[in-house]
Amino acid sequence: MPDTELPIFPAPGAPVPDFDMPASRNRRVSLAGMRGRPFILYFYPKASTPGCTTEACGFQEALNALGSTGIPVIGVSRDAMKAIDKFADAQALDFPLASDTTGAVTEAYGVWGEKSLYGRTYMGVERATFLIDAQGRLVQAWRKVKVPGHVAEVMKAAGAA
Repeated sequence: MPDTELPIFPAPGAPVPDFDMPASRNRRVSLAGMRGRPFILYFYPKASTPGCTTEACGFQEALNALGSTGIPVIGVSRDAMKAIDKFADAQALDFPLASDTTGAVTEAYGVWGEKSLYGRTYMGVERATFLIDAQGRLVQAWRKVKVPGHVAEVMKAAGAA
């Protein structure tokens, strides 16, 4: 029987897809702007929901440890900037949360797809995290992330644990 799991996209060692998006606190984030330093790019389904809040707060708590390794964090959702700014302010998040309202970035990273909840099927953002090196190549990807313990796992892979 063939394997029905989708391959990790992009493959480790491959260049990651380009991005340029507006972000919280009137910032912009882009792959070009991150060149020369490794970073964490994580995708979350919806601002101000319990799982997304827990994950964002986990990354916020990890910023000091990640900062000591020079690794910034960028969160991405398809929410509008108004919702993202409200979320970032409510949780006092220092790292940028980016808005991909067109869906171009979530699709390029392969995290937009069919989901199901309580028997209902819908399209949505898969919770996923990508550790990217200073040259814009994928180091490691975490797909279909479960929030408990995830930030610690990413920190360990990034050398900040």
